[in-house]
Amino acid sequence: MPKRVDHDERRAEIGRALVRVAARRGLHAVGMRDVAAEAGISLRLVQYYFRTKENLLLHGLQQLTEEFGERVTARVRSAGENPGPRAVVEALLTTALPTDEESRAFHLVLTSYALLAVTDEALAAQPYLQRPDAAEDAVTGLLEQAREAGLLAPDTDARTEAITLLALAAGLGTSVLTGQRTPDSATEVLRHQLNRIFRRTQSS
Repeated sequence: MPKRVDHDERRAEIGRALVRVAARRGLHAVGMRDVAAEAGISLRLVQYYFRTKENLLLHGLQQLTEEFGERVTARVRSAGENPGPRAVVEALLTTALPTDEESRAFHLVLTSYALLAVTDEALAAQPYLQRPDAAEDAVTGLLEQAREAGLLAPDTDARTEAITLLALAAGLGTSVLTGQRTPDSATEVLRHQLNRIFRRTQSS
């Protein structure tokens, strides 16, 4: 009896192969043949699942984002049964820092994709980039919850603080990748900023 193929798992394997190659060589240098070799399958099979390179890149990015969400969820759970908005925001930001192989690949590939989309119309047209503010909206919502709970100053602009935190995390991530600072020092900077936002309320 022929072995039944799990197509979802096969697509996931190809997506993971894409991320591994991109993390080593940069997303701009990745071709479908490279991904096939990394996954140990034929080029024809990669083309069967993903007709174009753009489709393959989009799938890899979506898979990477889903796995990132799973790591954030795991970190939030480790913070306790009822973590507050501060713990959730910190989990999201610190998980994005390139502190291990998975988070390093996430930062590299996500940044590379955004840069490529600036000059590649096919990538820019992909649905993923139609929601560039998803993380911003999530952090804004958490900060609004914190403000309503009296954990932030009443006049705190949740949207502006969310933009600041995400921009800070992105810049710190790049500085870790380039060796400018260590993951621990980058984490401390993020926590300092969170302390600034949350602490100033306690005395107001």
